[in-house]
Amino acid sequence: MTLVDLAAPDRLPGSGKHPAEVLRMENVRMRFGPVEVLKGVSLGLRRKEILGLLGANGSGKSTLIKVLAGFNSPEPESRVRLWGDDLPLPLDAALIRRKGVAFVHQHLGLIPSLRVIDNMILSNDRLHPLGIAWGREARRLRGLFAEFGLAIDPLAPVESLAPVQRAFVAIVRAFDDLRRSEAGRAGEGVLVLDEPTPFLSGEDVEKLFALLRGIRATGASVIIVTHDIDEVLAITDRVAVMRDGRLAAMMTTAETTRQEILDAIVGRAVETFRRPSRPAPTGVAARLAGIAGGQLDPFDLTLAPGEVVGVTGLIGSGFADVPYLAFGAAPGTGRVEIGGQALDVARLTPARAVAAGMGLIPGDRLHQSCIVALSVTDNATMLALPRLRRGPALDRAAMTRATEALVAAHDVRPPRPGHLLGALSGGNQQKVVLGKWLAEEPRLLLLDEPTQGVDFGARQQIFAAIDAAAARGTAVLCASTDAEQLSQICDRVIVFAKGRPVAELTGAQVEKSVIARTCFLGVPPAPAPSPSLQEGLA
Repeated sequence: MTLVDLAAPDRLPGSGKHPAEVLRMENVRMRFGPVEVLKGVSLGLRRKEILGLLGANGSGKSTLIKVLAGFNSPEPESRVRLWGDDLPLPLDAALIRRKGVAFVHQHLGLIPSLRVIDNMILSNDRLHPLGIAWGREARRLRGLFAEFGLAIDPLAPVESLAPVQRAFVAIVRAFDDLRRSEAGRAGEGVLVLDEPTPFLSGEDVEKLFALLRGIRATGASVIIVTHDIDEVLAITDRVAVMRDGRLAAMMTTAETTRQEILDAIVGRAVETFRRPSRPAPTGVAARLAGIAGGQLDPFDLTLAPGEVVGVTGLIGSGFADVPYLAFGAAPGTGRVEIGGQALDVARLTPARAVAAGMGLIPGDRLHQSCIVALSVTDNATMLALPRLRRGPALDRAAMTRATEALVAAHDVRPPRPGHLLGALSGGNQQKVVLGKWLAEEPRLLLLDEPTQGVDFGARQQIFAAIDAAAARGTAVLCASTDAEQLSQICDRVIVFAKGRPVAELTGAQVEKSVIARTCFLGVPPAPAPSPSLQEGLA
């Protein structure tokens, strides 16, 4: 793998023109006011290729995709060539679609209250103008799903589907659009997926990848934007890495390593966070007694001060309900004992949970953890407002000072308290959210997928902040399907199946492959025989 001379991106191996290219973005430049966010990006996509597009939050990858989608207007010297034709800029979204480029965004663009068939035809402008033959359309969609081995009922409400099935519906809808396009009629097309996997389990990601391989086999090409390097290594043919608005590296996946991709993303060698060894936590910080609700059967757990406990399992196994029940954010039963109080879950509210010394960071950052239309300061000090008053009014100077301290402590970039939170990258937004709760010094911090949609560098910083809080005595409960994340931060991991805990992993068992396999097997995998025993067996 060759890292780049950023002054000469056209010299990147694999980035030059290729006779099989179906899409070419050349010298793409983009400004937001005085700030140049794309600095001459040149990138090609080949026929029947799956190309991974990676980069830290704020690297420019999403901006580049929005140029292709027609949402962003690049500088005049930029060029986009599709199927051999130069397209006028800014790109026309309808023209791009007609020519065979379809997009699936992270939140899928589905209407949950409608049926699958209703969502599938929303983008089909070729249906008969005098009415829809619902029976015939349902039969066509069943055949389309069956083509990829999917047993999805077109008449089922989208809200009744599992997360991975919703992703399948969005992707197959986009593929259906490709087939009706000019390129699709010739057996080609370009499918662009923007962060399609954050809400999926490892098993579901594999199903999604099987679908993408099937789509590639039809002649289509795929661009997948993601933060997950392991996913890139598993599914892509080539990897494009963006950094600081430039194409920083282009690599052939089969010829590169995970560490090389990491180094290209960050621009320097980066170390994975490793928890320092500490004595085993003792005592009781909080106790969950018989909490139940959602898909969770009655569950007991005791957490020691400074202990980090992970809960995991397959989607629907009940583990994801634990933090919300314990915080009074979901209806349930049972009891939470913390700080000398016994809180009835049936009557527990988030306000009472906060007063008792608990904090919760939900998985849906944009809708449940912060207010992106407010400033960094307003978000960072939201919990501290009772302490930041001057008479009947808020002490804005004190709020700014508190935010400056948080920004410095958690390396929030850019370090501008007055910026709108929504203008920050996902990783920096999450640092603000985490810092807001850690400033309250909670006895028990409840986390749900705390690094979802966060780039590698910010992820390691978040892990370090969680560990520092644990070192100060905060007990942490982390619900996640990310086995690597759990292996990096947890003292022990509890695996759930069918609403109940089925295994508890401790010590050397808190390891990525063991956690992942236990989720599927329901029991920890048997340890490998020692070398001497293997020799004896031989």
